[in-house]
Amino acid sequence: MFVLALDTTTRAGSVALVDDDRVLTERAGDPSRSHAERLPGDLLQALDAAGRPLSAVDLFVVAAGPGSFTGLRIGIATIQGMALATGKPVVAISALEALAQLAAADLPPGACVGAWMDAHRRDVFSALYRIDQGPLFSATRLEEIDPAAVGDPTGTLRRWRDAGRLPDVIAGDGAVLYQAHVNNVARVVPPRPLAAALAHMGRARVLAGGAGAVLHPAAVHPLYVRRPDAEVARECRTSPSNA
Repeated sequence: MFVLALDTTTRAGSVALVDDDRVLTERAGDPSRSHAERLPGDLLQALDAAGRPLSAVDLFVVAAGPGSFTGLRIGIATIQGMALATGKPVVAISALEALAQLAAADLPPGACVGAWMDAHRRDVFSALYRIDQGPLFSATRLEEIDPAAVGDPTGTLRRWRDAGRLPDVIAGDGAVLYQAHVNNVARVVPPRPLAAALAHMGRARVLAGGAGAVLHPAAVHPLYVRRPDAEVARECRTSPSNA
């Protein structure tokens, strides 16, 4: 199965091409240029470097979020356009889960893995997982025990501690940024490009035949977690209290 995967949840993001279990290429993007400037050029360049045409892609995988609102919209729209043009399906995957899958590679079953992405405003996007017996990148590898949320680092750790669920490691740029909060709690795992992990995860879900895993391109929706600023501002302008 030839898989093309794209992550636009961060400024750099990444693209990967995976043929069955073999990573043909994985490239981080240029963070000095916006996703609107780089896509779909980055994807087509990766295909050219691999010597494969777009028509050879069997499955498209995209990081659904959380992350930059603009980046998510552009990334998902790019994948939707390519999938519709080729008639191929799409799998959408949480970037938080991809971070946790990579961090879980050398941990035993029963360990807990947190994922933190920088959400700006001194917040992190977070999720918490327990490692199960499933193989790496499979849907059964991780059990979600605290779903995607947004909040300040101290409050996030307090919520996990109160629930008796402190992680063994916390992965992601949010963990690096707020390492001073994490040092006495868990080991910090710096982020890596996510696209190859997304490709492996998408392929595993297709092979497992999980209901709802494979989507028509039009059915892909972003995982925002936090409401867009424009939506909040519009609601404030139209609320009765501001009339």
